[in-house]
Amino acid sequence: MLPNKIFTIISLLVYLIFFNMSTSLAQYQPLYKTIPNNISSKNQEAESSSTGILIVEKVSIPTYQYFRVANDNTRRPCVIICPGGGYSILAAGHEGTDVAKYFNSIGVNALVLKYRIPNAENQIDKSIAPLQDAQQAILLARTHAGSWGIDQNKIGIMGFSAGGHLASSLATHYNDVKIENPTKVSLRPDFQILIYPVISFGPEGHEGSRINLMGNANDEKTNKAIDYFSSEKQITEDAPIAFLVHSKDDDVVPVANAIHYYDNLIAHKVSAELYLYEKGAHGYGMKNPSSEIVWTSLMKTWMQKNKIIQ
Repeated sequence: MLPNKIFTIISLLVYLIFFNMSTSLAQYQPLYKTIPNNISSKNQEAESSSTGILIVEKVSIPTYQYFRVANDNTRRPCVIICPGGGYSILAAGHEGTDVAKYFNSIGVNALVLKYRIPNAENQIDKSIAPLQDAQQAILLARTHAGSWGIDQNKIGIMGFSAGGHLASSLATHYNDVKIENPTKVSLRPDFQILIYPVISFGPEGHEGSRINLMGNANDEKTNKAIDYFSSEKQITEDAPIAFLVHSKDDDVVPVANAIHYYDNLIAHKVSAELYLYEKGAHGYGMKNPSSEIVWTSLMKTWMQKNKIIQ
């Protein structure tokens, strides 16, 4: 009997090892029943964490992971989180699931969006694929608000770096519906949170994000798309209220991105708050190691001030 018990224990340990290796992928749910703007191709999605940061690359099948504070009858705010990565990868840990867990700790539900990486091999129009995924995420959050414990009037969009560009694109183009929405559910976020965001596709933007999203052609169609995806040019008086964070010494995405977006929000009489670190560079997630100021605490105060949370 002893050898059989040992064999059973070893088998269980092997199972648990492989289970734990796959949980980060298994926890994600399909974003669509049928993916729009899709060209059927082999799924080459892969994860790595060699630098200590969880990276997901080659995302062609969009999914989401929902983090709920508690399975009760309370309707809570919800934030849809778009990790950054220059539209070439997704920093899905420190700009995704880690952030979702923080929101849960302050009584906010969160949805981490694993949006498609633009790729002409598996998307008919790669430039709109991420925006479609962001629109679908807010559609799901509003459609399932009752069963997911969400206050459908307190659904926000959040993004880091290029994920900030995606979040601002949704915040400025929510009326340009690029998904199936037969019941005309509002795709407008109630608030937006942008952390060291790419905003512009002009000279002060991030060239890599622009090229990855829409290519490097120089024609009239491309120039129109550059304007469309330069979010600072697309703000209206109906834009969602905003909280922004950036570092003055950011040498990847110039601080001018956040400043110009903030200035144009204020010019359109949209309530906004911008915090600028003196130092911090880019990509630090929730904690800037160059400062004792924790931006998540500032964000929490902003959310309280705007009655998003108590």
